[in-house]
Amino acid sequence: MAKDMTLLWGSGSPPCWRVLIALEEKSLQGYNQKLFSLEKLEHKSKEVLDINPRGQLPTFKHGDNVINESYAACFYLESQFKSQGTKLIPDGPAEQALMYQRMFEGLTFYEKLNVVIYYTFNWFVPEGERHESALKRNKEALVTELRLWESYLQKLGSGSYLAGSSFTLADVVVFPTVGTLFRFGLSPERYPKLGEYYNLLKERPSVKASWPPHWLESPKGLDTLKDI
Repeated sequence: MAKDMTLLWGSGSPPCWRVLIALEEKSLQGYNQKLFSLEKLEHKSKEVLDINPRGQLPTFKHGDNVINESYAACFYLESQFKSQGTKLIPDGPAEQALMYQRMFEGLTFYEKLNVVIYYTFNWFVPEGERHESALKRNKEALVTELRLWESYLQKLGSGSYLAGSSFTLADVVVFPTVGTLFRFGLSPERYPKLGEYYNLLKERPSVKASWPPHWLESPKGLDTLKDI
């Protein structure tokens, strides 16, 4: 089954990590894969563009079906392989509603992180458009977002996943953002519930199996977000 699948991906990319975790959770090891360097802009190569005209990673193909958006790929894998591996969409209406809510809030969470990282490292931001006031505003927006997720986890209690007691698609798609936050120096003392959630999931087999290779090579992260 997995032999009919191909994943083109980049190390440390949260969207790629989402699909990698989903594949592990659905017991779909053994798929075809190729690692591309985002730093070298290899995602703009003909090999990627032939499957994904946006020139983005992940690029995922199952047979003749191409699903390049990471959320879509995760939904697809759960839909096509419901009875295999981990059940990622709960049956209960309350749990399912919370899962969907957190999943799609996760897009805002990721965007708030991205804006700060892009500004800090001057990625994709033209020199004339870089302003300290904008960076300050973006950091404040990220702090507000982080406090919101702290409150969500606080309400659920220790040892909970994002939608309750079970690991779901919400965790598949949001954990890569949380992992990236701590890689860039977020303080677990300042955000203890997010720190607890991070420590819980980083030991999960699917997360360990898909941990970004260059993070393994250089375990020490950055301190970009240490003052957030």
